[in-house]
Amino acid sequence: MNYKIVRLNTAAKSEITSSVLIIYTGGTLGMAYDESGALVPFNFGQILEKIPTLTSMNAAITVISFPEPIDSSNVNMQHWVDMAYIIYENYDSYDGFVVLHGTDTMAYSASMMSYMLQGLSKPVIFTGAQLPISAMRSDARENLMTSLEIATAKANGKPIVPEVCIFFNHMLLRGNRSKKVQSVHFDAFESENYPPLAESGIVIDYNYASIKPFEEGKKLKYFNQLDNNVMVLKLFPGITQNIMDSCFATKGLRGVVLETYGSGNSPSERWFIESLEKAVKKGLIILNVSQCNGGRVIQGRYETSKDLKRIGVLSGGDITTEAAITKLMFLLANENSDSEIRRKLIQPIAGEMSLTAQV
Repeated sequence: MNYKIVRLNTAAKSEITSSVLIIYTGGTLGMAYDESGALVPFNFGQILEKIPTLTSMNAAITVISFPEPIDSSNVNMQHWVDMAYIIYENYDSYDGFVVLHGTDTMAYSASMMSYMLQGLSKPVIFTGAQLPISAMRSDARENLMTSLEIATAKANGKPIVPEVCIFFNHMLLRGNRSKKVQSVHFDAFESENYPPLAESGIVIDYNYASIKPFEEGKKLKYFNQLDNNVMVLKLFPGITQNIMDSCFATKGLRGVVLETYGSGNSPSERWFIESLEKAVKKGLIILNVSQCNGGRVIQGRYETSKDLKRIGVLSGGDITTEAAITKLMFLLANENSDSEIRRKLIQPIAGEMSLTAQV
């Protein structure tokens, strides 16, 4: 791809002490109003004019922009491959990475990066904005500045946050534990099942106990194979057998994230269980996740979920839908056997769920 590259020297008076790569994929943060009042992609060569405080960082900043900025609603597997490849190719040259991304699918992309970049030991911070960088009340400046600070933050010469995260509205969250919950407020993201990794105020207060420990000498592995023969099926009162059977009969379908009620509950009607059992027997991998933001699937706790466990539906524990569907896409493409896919789906591979889920 024909990436646009801009190099910024933000060191005003002192020596450069760190380096960070910004990857601009698209989204509101990188937009600005033109003379007619229309939103157009921002020229990152002029970023010091918009955020003069960047000169206090004493960091070498490089911006790589996608040839055409993408609305995050259009993000697809190739975009994920491109993001991961840019980080992998430039991994040894920078202390950290900041990915500017639209908010709508940011949690999906952050989740996928946590799987595609195995052995990561440097910060990869996703951020964005609810208002363009040129808007008077924009949240873009705060989100970008703090993300850059976190991406270059070290303690005893080691990165403080060596994992994929989302920073938004003063909160640093584990990327594959995050979910977008607001479209009109600045606090757009939550992580109901995992504590924040940091909170920014006068200082950045890191929650060291929740951050993935730095692993010395870890070699980064880049995976570029994904399989999108998957779907999310959200249960609702009144769902019919015809709908269920039609979904499971989709040509090429290999995996389903089943969004159930509460702690993994579903209808106990005979036709419902038989439809799922038939799908499992023909080889579909079905992962049970909760529709609740802070939900945790415990199959067998109630009578309505005992049959799911019996027929071979897997428990997703406290995983989010975003992390579940991307994990399924990743494992289907990178594991050789269904048994290994099923085994890894119910245990954490990148901190996306708590311990091993009950099958």
